[in-house]
Amino acid sequence: MVRKPKRLEKGDTVGIIAPASPPNHENLQRALQFFDELGLQAKLGKHLDNTKGYLAGSDEGRLSDLHEMFADKNVSAIFSACGGYGTARIASGIDYDLIRGNPKIFWGYSDITFLHTAIGKRAAMATFHGPMLASDIGKEDVLPLTKQMFSQLFQPQDIVYTEDLSPLETMIEGEAEGALTGGNLSLLVSTLGTPFELDTRDKLLLIEDVNEEPRAVDRMLNQLYMSGKLSDAAGILVADFKNCVPEREQTLTLDEVIEHYVKLAKKPALKGFNIGHCSPNIGIPLGVKATLSTSAKQVIIESGVE
Repeated sequence: MVRKPKRLEKGDTVGIIAPASPPNHENLQRALQFFDELGLQAKLGKHLDNTKGYLAGSDEGRLSDLHEMFADKNVSAIFSACGGYGTARIASGIDYDLIRGNPKIFWGYSDITFLHTAIGKRAAMATFHGPMLASDIGKEDVLPLTKQMFSQLFQPQDIVYTEDLSPLETMIEGEAEGALTGGNLSLLVSTLGTPFELDTRDKLLLIEDVNEEPRAVDRMLNQLYMSGKLSDAAGILVADFKNCVPEREQTLTLDEVIEHYVKLAKKPALKGFNIGHCSPNIGIPLGVKATLSTSAKQVIIESGVE
């Protein structure tokens, strides 16, 4: 049974960490102003300003910030400043008993997908796949809908995703329900064969990605298919695949690649969700029950907070 974190209230303190790559600090400062507008106090991770190549400092430092935020009783939620690369490097060092004993909102996407999968599996806690501070909220052209999705953290509410949010296309007809899992395709595939391997059995699987050629998406979906992850799923949600365009003349299209594997899976599937590296970027909880209906062209996701 997945455990839901407590909802936010105005005046709460939230932790800001960079478990992957270093954030753009100008964007981060703008995002902190947004949190101030929400009535939240921000506590910055001690290693937030660190850099080590493409990492936000050492593995030990990034892990320490994560642990400190979960251990601090005054911190009600933890937000990732950005994605990039590096969360998988710290996954084996995480104290999942600490997280299980201190459930709180954990929010991010992209490279953070590895932590969503690991925390869901080892700590049985609902987490949130949503826009990050420096890479989304702090941009000057951020859309209001992206910001509005933070309201779900203050009041338990189902996310009802219909064509009011974006055009949806039926790939395989049917109805399905189960816990929602998934995220960035590249990171999901990287969990295979590790102690944090993606579990899709009787679940709704969400996939998205960015800057991957169709041939790379083909390779990753083929690995998910051969490992049984597509066939095990109750249903499939195909979200945004931003800039996943070919660099060569002889190629399959992205749509052809995705359609091939969805048909092999033979599970109810919808595509067109504005979730991932897109604008707007719709924030959603993971680990909670969701229902998919191709006839209604909608997905209803249970609240991620209590």
